[in-house]
Amino acid sequence: MSALRPEENAPSRVAEAVLIVVALALGMGGMWMVGYSLEDSLPEGFWTYSIVLAALAFTAHIVLRLRAPYADQVILPSVVLLNSVSMATILRQDLVDIDGANASRHLMWTALGIVVACVVLFVIKDHRSLRRLTYTAMIVGIVLVILPLVPGLGREINGAQIWIFIGPFSAQPAEFAKIAFAVFFAGYLVANRDTLALAGKKFMGLQLPRLRDLGPILIVWAVSLAVLIGEKDLGTSLLFFGLFVGMLYLATDRVGWIVIGLVMFAGGAVAAWSIFTHVQLRVNIWLDALNPDLMDGPSYQLVQGLFAMSYGGMFGAGWGEGYPQYVPFAFSDFIYASLGEELGLTGLLAILLIYLVIVQRGLRHAVGVRDGFGKLLAGGLAFVMALQLFVVVGGITRVIPLTGLTLPFMAQGGSSLLANWIVIALMLRISDAARRPSALPTRGALADPAPAAVGGGAIEVGGGSPVQAETEAGAGGGTMPEDSTQIIRGVDR
Repeated sequence: MSALRPEENAPSRVAEAVLIVVALALGMGGMWMVGYSLEDSLPEGFWTYSIVLAALAFTAHIVLRLRAPYADQVILPSVVLLNSVSMATILRQDLVDIDGANASRHLMWTALGIVVACVVLFVIKDHRSLRRLTYTAMIVGIVLVILPLVPGLGREINGAQIWIFIGPFSAQPAEFAKIAFAVFFAGYLVANRDTLALAGKKFMGLQLPRLRDLGPILIVWAVSLAVLIGEKDLGTSLLFFGLFVGMLYLATDRVGWIVIGLVMFAGGAVAAWSIFTHVQLRVNIWLDALNPDLMDGPSYQLVQGLFAMSYGGMFGAGWGEGYPQYVPFAFSDFIYASLGEELGLTGLLAILLIYLVIVQRGLRHAVGVRDGFGKLLAGGLAFVMALQLFVVVGGITRVIPLTGLTLPFMAQGGSSLLANWIVIALMLRISDAARRPSALPTRGALADPAPAAVGGGAIEVGGGSPVQAETEAGAGGGTMPEDSTQIIRGVDR
């Protein structure tokens, strides 16, 4: 494939800028309609919010085009759209709350998130450099998960101990732990995918791993159970364990790992339910939310959210015409219910479609990038966003028990916004490597003797014999066995 001159990438820059303008227009239109619906005028702070959002979005666009010129041109506008619509929703709630200042805080954390994302794009010139931090990332992730359990540092809020407080500042470490775990899993699986995919005995059609290969998954299982039991947080527990099992499947293409993972998680969850009362309460709320004994207490928030979405119907009550003040935490945990009340089922499906676009683009670049670590990291980051979306929406709609996770980019929350903007920055960095013509090296590229596959076997380049894989370049690597049954050809865009 011939190299492209930099100016030949200009249409993608224009397309991204146009999409950002559309995204900002939709968010500003929402704020405008909220103001005229409630006050018959532009809402207070309309121009401040609009100008700051526009400045932040185009700053990110410029940084992206300078530091990663071949990066995906759809992901950033999609995230800007979600942030803009959430600003309209949170501003609408502030207008009926005398002490409401959530819109200002949401804008502040959005600004900080975009700044951090730009810093990540400047600092990380090649995503493969993260592979050197494989086991460091594991330690960081475990420490972050344990922090809320430290006496005097962690604090229980709304039944879950997932927050830490340092003076006037608070944070939810699990949001950052998921990024650290994704880096660790990608590095570990690239180095060990062949033994995980091929070694071991078969039992009832399943490829069972060797006992020594179960070490990392047992550690993650134990950490997930510790989160579930000690922090009373079913959502984070499911998120961590689901991330590892999902990335195991991406790396090995073995259904057996999914079966083993589901059995282990189900066994741990059943054991926790039989022992701990707070887990039993969450399950009871899920199964019998309309029970009169629960509606005025534990299930009040869930029931009010269901009533709000029911009131919205197919097309919603309209911006500013709902009653978000009756849904506790409608600006954060239950912002999805607030959106459903005013935008209806149609609006909720449109929002889910935007998330689907982000996840699809992430998975697409996981296929397109030329190294195994990048494939697994991009796939893991896209998968964890999809899983978090399912856990949040599933809890609010009673598909699964309610959890304490927040909707990425939309819920008002500093930790969530910061962490998810970092995820987007890493996705964009990997997409730049995936879309960059092979004749043009990545900025500061590391030595990469051959592209690596997500599957557990050798890669066949141009129909030739299997070559030594990229796994030698990172932690604990080795050559791929020549008898591997999975041969994946490189992607030629």
